Amino acid sequence: MNEFIEVSLNLLNGFKITLSIFFLTLLISLPLGLLLSFGSMSKIKALRSVLKTIIWIVRGTPLMLLVIAVYYGPALLFQAPFLPRITAVIAAFVVNYACYFSEIFRGGIESISKGQYEAGQVLGMSRVQIFFRVVLLQVVKRILAPMSNEIITLVKDTALARVIMVAEILKVAYDYAAEGLIWPLFYTAVYYLIFVGILTLLFGFLEKKLNYFRV
Repeated sequence: MNEFIEVSLNLLNGFKITLSIFFLTLLISLPLGLLLSFGSMSKIKALRSVLKTIIWIVRGTPLMLLVIAVYYGPALLFQAPFLPRITAVIAAFVVNYACYFSEIFRGGIESISKGQYEAGQVLGMSRVQIFFRVVLLQVVKRILAPMSNEIITLVKDTALARVIMVAEILKVAYDYAAEGLIWPLFYTAVYYLIFVGILTLLFGFLEKKLNYFRV
């Protein structure tokens, strides 16, 4: 019993790191993804081409490779000091998920009919006013399902932080496994399932709140 409590508390400490990676990634990557989506729809061809190329490269390469590149790259290429491990992980995750979110945002924005923009202009609204007062909530409704899938995937992707020895929950469990104690590795599923269950309930609630948009 004492062993179970000790392992549970150590896994909980690891899960705090997991949650830190998760929430900081969301906090930064969501607005960055929105900015990238605007840039990828820009009328400036050069900007649009550059951003679409970056998004294509990031989405086409494994997140694990990006984590390794961000952590080891500056030191190997420029003899710069290594970034703190947690900083490198969050930076890699932000870049990766901002690119994925940008494509979801872009699809949602482009799905809104031009008639709604034109109607707003007739009413004397600026483009910014039209976006925030007319378009934004409809976009949120349309992208909520794919966005929720990406966010739940992010929960599980945090386990990739262990490749550069960040002590998230799965790294803690692997350390136990290296000592011959296997069950903590499977016990981590409880933490993930509870958190994903909470997120699933939250997204279900948001979908119901936005049901007045029939899109």
